[in-house]
Amino acid sequence: MSSVQAEIGVFGGSGFYQFLEAPETVQVETPYGMTSSEITIGTVAGKRVAFLPRHGANHGIPPHLINYRANVWAFKKLGVSRVISPCAAGSLQKFVRPGSFVICDQYVDRTNGRKDTFYDGPIVTHVSAADPYCPEMRQLAIKSAKDSGIQYHPEGTVAVIQGPRFSTRAESNWYRSQGWEVINMTQYPEAHLVRELEMCVVNISLITDYDTGIPGIEPVSHEEVLKVFAANNENLKTLLYRLIELLPSERQNCGCGNVLAHSR
Repeated sequence: MSSVQAEIGVFGGSGFYQFLEAPETVQVETPYGMTSSEITIGTVAGKRVAFLPRHGANHGIPPHLINYRANVWAFKKLGVSRVISPCAAGSLQKFVRPGSFVICDQYVDRTNGRKDTFYDGPIVTHVSAADPYCPEMRQLAIKSAKDSGIQYHPEGTVAVIQGPRFSTRAESNWYRSQGWEVINMTQYPEAHLVRELEMCVVNISLITDYDTGIPGIEPVSHEEVLKVFAANNENLKTLLYRLIELLPSERQNCGCGNVLAHSR
């Protein structure tokens, strides 16, 4: 266990750094190699928070090459019990508008070849993913969005694609026809790996664009994603700060802390 400890972990972009009081950086060794970057730890609303940009400090790691296992393991080693996993995402439905937020309750894995478990044996372990996000943290995230006065959707399914390319029109049409609301490249296996180590996890998707394939909407571009993200980054930071404020000191009865008891 590291001598530097944290109770909450946040994956995300560099805009979160300004929240941290008395920040310090640590490099955590893991059995899975290097994390995306050093981890910054500080205090937010009286709580110790560890922050790690999943794409690296300079956003140089594409989604299919992120070392998700190292990142998640490092949080666990630091003592983290709750993980907030915000991300930029596309909308698959017209009613989910750019600039709004979705507190996802489900994901669909459309990735391939990613290292997505800590349990390669010798104990066979089947961790349930039926309800992949912590119910307690989801409700607090919803309250945080409401308190912050931002446009949000209290539930939604995120389709996680391999990346780094965006979808074809046919793929996007198929995802939309399933009724899924959000599309992203990083939620899997990140969210599941957090669950495998019996930490709580919540996703907050910031919608930056309409995905390719929606009639009458121009295909997604990287430039448009960055533009909308920048315009709404303050709302995201406000939401995250409020969520951290609301998190109780101890986990309640969410069940995330004893996942393995039902997996072997």
